[in-house]
Amino acid sequence: MTRRPFIAGNWKMHKGPVQADALAAELKRLLMDFTGVDLAVAPPYVSIPAVVARLKHSGIAVAGQDLHDQVQGAYTSAISGEMLVEAGCSHVIVGHSERRSLFGDTDEVVAAKLRAALRAGLSPILCVGETLAQRDAGRAHDVVTGQLALALAGLSPDQVLGITIAYEPVWAIGTGRTASPAQAQEMHATIRSWLSDRYPREVPATVRIQYGGSVKPGNARGLLSQPDIDGALVGGASLDATSFRDIVAAAG
Repeated sequence: MTRRPFIAGNWKMHKGPVQADALAAELKRLLMDFTGVDLAVAPPYVSIPAVVARLKHSGIAVAGQDLHDQVQGAYTSAISGEMLVEAGCSHVIVGHSERRSLFGDTDEVVAAKLRAALRAGLSPILCVGETLAQRDAGRAHDVVTGQLALALAGLSPDQVLGITIAYEPVWAIGTGRTASPAQAQEMHATIRSWLSDRYPREVPATVRIQYGGSVKPGNARGLLSQPDIDGALVGGASLDATSFRDIVAAAG
């Protein structure tokens, strides 16, 4: 089965509404001809309405960068999946390494957020990945499959089919370091094999696994040409429309 490439840009804490609108307009202009690739951008919460309005009818989806596991309540500063849907989002990032390392999101918290995303009707991008210390200790595969096991526990095959998995080696995020295509492919193959051992054949054949970790125009083609790498979760390079377009071109 041929999986359609999926490239998503995570803008992190960049681009307020005015700057986000300008970037979205440029992306809309540059990406209109890439019909063979699924696209999404994840602006900060305050910029979501501007980006949703600008990207209407463009084919570029809008994602939240995170969500709370509750629908509503006394959770100051939190945003629910239902709020993201009302704002126009169709996707949400769950378990990004910065949420895990900087904000203390445990595997259990990530699992609850994943279920909240599915409850709200959002398409989750579930992030998994190991630190440099874990890789050097020979634990990379166990860490990643352990994160998957906790996040996906109890979900039906149909629910798992609605999830995109993003492998992001933590040691390659924002550091300028990138896993080699062979290193990335090895982990992506491990993830797909893990899915194969636990779900009907349709699941590993269909679920897309993105690579995230300092993806740039210069390394995108080598990464995206690997058989089990189905796209990219792009950080810094997604803040420049031309760079993001070049990464999309490498996928399409």
